[in-house]
Amino acid sequence: MFLWNYTKPIGAYRWQAASLMTANAYGKSTWLAGRLREWTRAYILDWDDLPLNIYGTWNSSILEDEDFKGELLLHLQGIGKYVRSMDIVDYVKKPDVLARLKLQKTISLATAQHWMKHVGYRWSKTPTGQFVDGHERCDVVEYRQLVFLPVWAELLSRTRIYAADGKECQEPMAAHGVTRRVVIWNHDESTYYANDRRKIRWVHKTETAVPYAKGEGPSLMVADMVSPDYGWLQSPDGQQHARVLFKAGKARDGYFTTQNILNQASSAMDILEKHFPDEDHIMVFDNATTHLKRADDALSARKMPKFSPKYGKEWDGMDENGKLVYGINGEIKKKRVRMCDATFADGTHQSLYYPEGHELAGVFKGMAVLLHERGHANVSKVRAECPKFQCKKGVDRCCCRRMLYNEPDFTSVKSLLEIACEARGFRAMFFPKFHCELNFIEQCWGYSKRVYRELPVSSKEADLERNVLAALESVPLDAIRRFSTRSHRFMDAYHKGLSGKQAAWASRKY
Repeated sequence: MFLWNYTKPIGAYRWQAASLMTANAYGKSTWLAGRLREWTRAYILDWDDLPLNIYGTWNSSILEDEDFKGELLLHLQGIGKYVRSMDIVDYVKKPDVLARLKLQKTISLATAQHWMKHVGYRWSKTPTGQFVDGHERCDVVEYRQLVFLPVWAELLSRTRIYAADGKECQEPMAAHGVTRRVVIWNHDESTYYANDRRKIRWVHKTETAVPYAKGEGPSLMVADMVSPDYGWLQSPDGQQHARVLFKAGKARDGYFTTQNILNQASSAMDILEKHFPDEDHIMVFDNATTHLKRADDALSARKMPKFSPKYGKEWDGMDENGKLVYGINGEIKKKRVRMCDATFADGTHQSLYYPEGHELAGVFKGMAVLLHERGHANVSKVRAECPKFQCKKGVDRCCCRRMLYNEPDFTSVKSLLEIACEARGFRAMFFPKFHCELNFIEQCWGYSKRVYRELPVSSKEADLERNVLAALESVPLDAIRRFSTRSHRFMDAYHKGLSGKQAAWASRKY
């Protein structure tokens, strides 16, 4: 058009006027007119020198260069976990980087934030996985590999195994020579709070801040058992439940103790004996102190003195004059329970206290005497306890306490929960410490809490209980079976010798 305006037979314009007329026709001004003259002179000199149309290319990103994008990502990963958008700004500001990118100045912070998304970063909370506190501790790994997993592998041949679609995928038990099916019930406790609400959602721009309740509000603790075969432990008609609702707190129902666990286990066994008598039932609990509590008079070398106390009556909370000893809070010190008899290798009983007629009748003998009676020589020269009771691995005679710990009758002491279950023909087991990924009921809690957060607000404790029960019943059986399958993957990974982090990776990968 510019050349036409300049060369047309009638009404032609001079060179500069023609370029300005052409620019005005496109709604532009003198800048385009000058470019038209420049481009035309270049074309007259070289007919192959045509201007490049950059339409659609001015919004292309430097990160389209895959080499630079990979270089930038490698730089950010080298910084560590806590990278910032300003790290990109500082990186581009380097003279060599500016030269390669053909930039005269560094990019803005807004552009850097946009680039963070392009290289795969998102501004969000750090993803959390399984707990690792003590997960790979020597004693925990030893219990997991040598005690728990072998027993579990033995039980799997008699349990139902489910595929990802929830269908049973195991050959008949007759192939293993077994007639009675084993059902494993996982136990755990979880707490629900009245003000626990869903916090992340799509918020319309017209919404404004509204007042909300401060704190977590009233709580309700739930203790329950679940299996992939039947779901939550209850009678077929739903009238009897092993579930316990507990309002924990000093001014409420108190705190969940070993006696509460024993009562719940008793209720569970009542249901299983009545409604599921044709199967063998295993109850698996967390490795918590309330679950592992032993009888008050059970054998324990943890706080035994090496020699007899100077004043025997002190062992019963009294001083040498037979008077009760009071603590700094004014309360009478607890009266110590007399420990039950130990057992020699030949099965005969060994009293831990001096017999009647002895000058120290009724006084605790001390670890040195007990070990001497068991045939250990020169025990008086062995120290009472290694520092912080952290004995060297593989050394059996390092201290008196360790020597007693290794005695068969001391190592075979069972918890109250195990004793109660075995008395009624059931079996109790305990998960390894810090291994919540093996107890799939944790995922059942998570499923129910996601539903609970979307239910109406629990303004009263009655509403809290109703919403919690509705959320628990919303967990479908096929989801429970999927959760169980996931926990089995972890067990299989540990059985193959993988560590906690490796097992987590393998569970996601396969």
